[in-house]
Amino acid sequence: MTRRRGCPLLAGVLLAGVFSCGLTSGSPMIDDVEPGSIGRGKPLEGAKLTVTSKEFTEQLILGTIMGIAFQAAGAEVVDRTGIQGSVGSREAVVGGDADAAYEYTGTAWITYQGNSKPLPDPREQWEAVREADRRNGVAWLEPSELNNTYALAMNQADFKKYGTRTLSEVAVLAKSDPAAVTLCVEGEFANRADGLPGLEKAYGMNLAAGNVTQMDTGIIYTQTAEGACTYGEVFTTDGRIKSMNLVVMEDDRKFFPNYNAAPVINTGTLKEWPAIPGVLDPVSAKLDNEVARTLNAKVDVDGEDPHQVALDWMVDEGFVKEK
Repeated sequence: MTRRRGCPLLAGVLLAGVFSCGLTSGSPMIDDVEPGSIGRGKPLEGAKLTVTSKEFTEQLILGTIMGIAFQAAGAEVVDRTGIQGSVGSREAVVGGDADAAYEYTGTAWITYQGNSKPLPDPREQWEAVREADRRNGVAWLEPSELNNTYALAMNQADFKKYGTRTLSEVAVLAKSDPAAVTLCVEGEFANRADGLPGLEKAYGMNLAAGNVTQMDTGIIYTQTAEGACTYGEVFTTDGRIKSMNLVVMEDDRKFFPNYNAAPVINTGTLKEWPAIPGVLDPVSAKLDNEVARTLNAKVDVDGEDPHQVALDWMVDEGFVKEK
């Protein structure tokens, strides 16, 4: 997944290396918000908290959502969202240079903690990640249903023609009508163990090389929408799924790793401000793939500002009020 690649630093990188990976001094968040359904009583009054994120759209939105929640609860917030790669934002939280971020369970389990086999149950995956990160000074709060992982999708015309809803049904189609199952995928997905090779093994598919076309990620969505391939590799929370009206196949054998988003908090920060879970848990509980697709599309398709998109959602959901 190209969006989850870190900068070329080791997990034990020195803090100076974090800055070279894109971390800057940040700027204050100055949203004029007050408590709605969260932050009542201003439990974070007096706190000075720094939020961080990776650089892609979804992360910018999630980091801003977190910062707005903290502000409504009374905290002063420094915005250090948009760090290039995964390792930089991770090390900022581990080292205490940032206090909090939204992270993905699969990224932590595989990239940071060095495991090769993901756990198929999302709750068990989160619990395993949470337990392993205790020794790293990172606390995981309750996860959301937002699961930004791989999937295969097709356009409406092909869906009406073939009617597949699950990857198992795609595998059946590949056997009964091999020419019908053509794929558009990125080069990385075509070769990763948790990509196409593993998918074929898990579902008993054996696609001909000529049925698989490798291309850049952005082109996959348009080519799938236009029907150049029957199925395209997508990310489950990408806004283009919604804007192009694609149909996502269910991973009914739970092959793809879980990448559920959850807040990660520096342990020292959480000890000093134990009210943080009460502020963030209700927000995380509202985040799912449909919400993510809608918000991501506002930025990537409609050209809106990620910060404004996050603020509008927080207000619309009643979490915060604008003064």
